[in-house]
Amino acid sequence: MEILLASTGDSGKAVGIDKAPSNRHRGAVGNPPNRFEAFHFEREGDWEGGEEPLPRTLFLRDLSQSIISRNDSPDVGFAATINPYRGCEHGCIYCYARPTHEYLGFSAGLDFESRILVKEQAPELLERELSRPGYRPEPLGLSGVTDCYQPVERRLGLTRRCLEVLSRCHHPVGIVTKNQLVTRDADLIAGLAASNAALVCISITSLDTHLRGLLEPRTSPPVARLAAIRELAGAGIPVGVLVAPVIPGLTDHELPSILGEAAAAGASFALYEMLRLPLAVAPLFEQWVETHFPGMREKILGRIRSVRGGALNDPRFGSRMRGEGPVAEQVSRIFDVARRRAGLRPEGPELSIAAFRRPGGSQLSLGI
Repeated sequence: MEILLASTGDSGKAVGIDKAPSNRHRGAVGNPPNRFEAFHFEREGDWEGGEEPLPRTLFLRDLSQSIISRNDSPDVGFAATINPYRGCEHGCIYCYARPTHEYLGFSAGLDFESRILVKEQAPELLERELSRPGYRPEPLGLSGVTDCYQPVERRLGLTRRCLEVLSRCHHPVGIVTKNQLVTRDADLIAGLAASNAALVCISITSLDTHLRGLLEPRTSPPVARLAAIRELAGAGIPVGVLVAPVIPGLTDHELPSILGEAAAAGASFALYEMLRLPLAVAPLFEQWVETHFPGMREKILGRIRSVRGGALNDPRFGSRMRGEGPVAEQVSRIFDVARRRAGLRPEGPELSIAAFRRPGGSQLSLGI
C-alpha cells in the first residue's frame, strides 16, 4: 500500500518520528497476532529508557471503488453508512471495529490506531453513487465503523467534502463522533437539518478526563464534547448524547451525570450501548485493564461476564447492544430514569428523504 502521509500528532499536523506521542496517547498496550496470518513478528532487545517506542502513524491510500456500505443488522441505527477512513487514530481500547483491520493484514492492536487507510476519493465516489438512476435515498450514517472526525480529518477534510455532496443533494445523514471537530461543519449540517435531514450524536463514555485519556486517548476531552453539543444545538441541529460504551464496573455509575450534563448543554435525546468485546478486542481489553486497573480487574471483567452469559462477548442480535441478566437490567433502569429526569427523548428525530435531489438533477418524488 502506498503511504499517503506519515505521523500526525493530536493536532492533525504532520510531525517527525522524533516527536511521536508517548504511551498515554495510544489505547492498545501491544500488537497481538493477526488471526488470519501464520506468522507474527516480535521485536527483541532492550530499548533506551526501558520502553519500546510507539509506532508513528502512517496514512495509507485506500483505492476502494465504492463508499456506501450496507448492513442488515436489526440493532444498528442505519442500514447504509459512509466511512472515509479505515482504522482510527482515536485509539479507543474497546472499539468493536478493531478486528476489521485484520482483514487488511494488520493487527487489531496498535496497527488499528497507527495504520489508517484513507479513501481519498470518498466524496467523488459518493456523488457517483447518488447519481445512479436506480439509487433510492435513505438516511446515511457517518461513522458507522470508525470515527469520521478522527484527528487527520482536520487536515484532509474528506468528511466535510462528503457533507458538501450530501448538502447539495439534501440527502439525510446521521453523524456519530467523539470529536469536537464536528462543529467545524455546523454550517453544512444545519442546512441539512433545516430539511429534517440531519442529526448528530456526540458519544460520551465518561466525564472523568483521566479515564477518558486511558480509554480513548486521542478523542476530544469530555468538556469539549459537551461544548460541541452546546454549539450544535445553538445552530439548530438536533443533537443527542450516545453513552457508548457503558462499561460495567467502571463507567456505569456515571450514567446520571453524563445525561444530566448533556441535557444542560442542549442535547435533546439520549441512547446507550453496552460494551462489546468481539474477537481480538477481548484480550486487548483484558490487557488494558491489567495494565491500568489491576486492582479492579476481577470486578470489571466479572461485571462484563455477568451481562454476557459468562463470556466477555455475546454477538447475538438483540442482546449484543444491551446485554442480559440482572446487571444489564439495572443499567437499563438507571439509564431510563436518568434520561427521563434529564428531559431527554429516547431517540432522535426521524430523518426525511423528501427534499432529496440527484446531483445535477431535480427534486424527485417519494415514489422513486
